[in-house]
Order: sequence, then structure tokens, then C-alpha cells
Amino acid sequence: MDEARRRQYLKAMGIQVWVPRREPEASLDLSPPEPVAMPPASTPVPEQAAAVEVPPVVMDASVGRESPPEPEMPPWLDEAPWPDEAYEPVMPSGEGYDEPDLPEPDDGVSTLDWEGLAARVAQCTHCNELVQTRTQTVFGVGDRQADWLFIGEAPGAEEDRQGEPFVGRAGKLLDSMLAALGKKRGEGVYIANILKCHPPRNRDPSPEEARACRAYLDRQIQLIRPKILVALGRVAAQNLLDTGDALGSLRGRVLEYRGIPVVVTYHPAYLLRRPSEKRKSWEDLCRAMDQMQAEQPS
Repeated sequence: MDEARRRQYLKAMGIQVWVPRREPEASLDLSPPEPVAMPPASTPVPEQAAAVEVPPVVMDASVGRESPPEPEMPPWLDEAPWPDEAYEPVMPSGEGYDEPDLPEPDDGVSTLDWEGLAARVAQCTHCNELVQTRTQTVFGVGDRQADWLFIGEAPGAEEDRQGEPFVGRAGKLLDSMLAALGKKRGEGVYIANILKCHPPRNRDPSPEEARACRAYLDRQIQLIRPKILVALGRVAAQNLLDTGDALGSLRGRVLEYRGIPVVVTYHPAYLLRRPSEKRKSWEDLCRAMDQMQAEQPS
């Protein structure tokens, strides 16, 4: 996103845009020196003063001017995790993650409208274990004509109880991340998961479970027609993009899902456990905003 737009967002949140990092440095005068008249031969020349070391001026080599200070990060970067007695840690599935297979035929899901799709998800019985342990399915929530679609991995225990994605501690952090972008849940934003059911013990979705749910997410994307997808975490990114690549190799660039730009970042639940990674997540969100700006007609 350009600096004017970024200033507008951060100013609206009461955040100072720039933080000075150092005192202004002297500008470099590149004009030729003026000639200096030499004293007459009979005039004694004063002793030369001792040389004084002058610190170098740091320049932006690409444009020939001083580099600007870095922008201030939004406040959610520094928020400490808040207590939540209902919080359950994310547990690994216990097995290595293999590259997922391509999704199977969608059994007519690709022809469903919103109401039909929601009903199909609510009645889904593809995964026996999840059907037996879930309270309800978690379809998704938000603006059904959203430009931004955020995709998580699977509902947690609280999401299973309430039937809405990202409502616990991770959801509060996601809301703060949206606010830093000038967005809010339900307005230009839709939130969904790879899996529509809560896996027991908060384990990762198995490749088979993700594949069984894939047609539902694909149809949601078709109906929403978002301009950008943000994959939250490794499981979401690997399943959305049909890859076994590590999260670190998927971050830092703009990828693509069926012609739609995809930006990969950390899952908010991971950021609660590793607050030091919040800065990287903010960089990812700025990359997504830059991509959105680039897509706007000039």
C-alpha cells in the first residue's frame, strides 16, 4: 500500500505513523567547491588544524537521499497474551504431514447457492470421528461479497460451541489485525476454515479430513469471489495451495489460487504463543494490502 493510504489507516486508529530513529543527518553537498584565494607569499600561513573525522552520511543509493525512518508498528504487535481458562493448546496430529492429494469430485457442491451450501455442510457426515465429537459445524462468517477472505485451519473448542470461526483468544487477535488494516469482521471481510468441524484435542486436520471438506471451501470462494486470500498458518496454506512446502518458504511472496492472489502468514493462535513473530505477520498483512493497492485501477 502506498504511504498516503497507510498514513490514513494508522491515523484513523490514533497511531503515530513515523517514529524517529536518529537525529537528522547532514545532507551531502555535491556542488563543486568555490576557488579559494591563496595568501601572498609574504603572508605567514597559519598552522593547519588537526583533521577531524566526520561521520559518513547514510544515503539511499537508489534515489540519492537519506533513507526514511521505519513506520511504527500497530499496537497489537505489543499486546501481551491475556488469560483464558478455556484456552486449549493446538496439538499436532502425531503424524508427519504429507503433501495432500488433489480434492475428490465435489458431489454437486459446485452448483449450490449459499443456502444450499450451508445446509450441506451442516448435514455432512464424511468424517466419522468428527461427526461423533462435534457440537455443530462451523460454516464461516462475514460479508458474502468480501474483497478479503481469511482462511484458518479448523474450529477450536470455543468455535465448536458457538458455531463461528475465530471467537476465542485467537479471534480477538485476528480482530486487532483486521483493525490495523482498517477492516473489521463482517465488513468487506469473510472468515472461513479449511475444516468445518472441530478436531478432537485440537489436533491438526488429517489430509483425508481436509480433502473431504475441500469442495465446501472451494464453493465458498467461488460464491464470494474475493480479490485476495490470506492463509492463516501452515495447515491452511498447505491445503489451500495443495503443497507440502514449509510455512517459511510460503511466506514473503504473493502466491496464487485459481487466479486469486494468496498471502500466507502465521495463525493468530501461534502468534499468541510466539509474540516475537507478530512483526513478521504485520509485514505479511502489509504485503497483502500492497497487492490490493496494485489491483486497483489507476
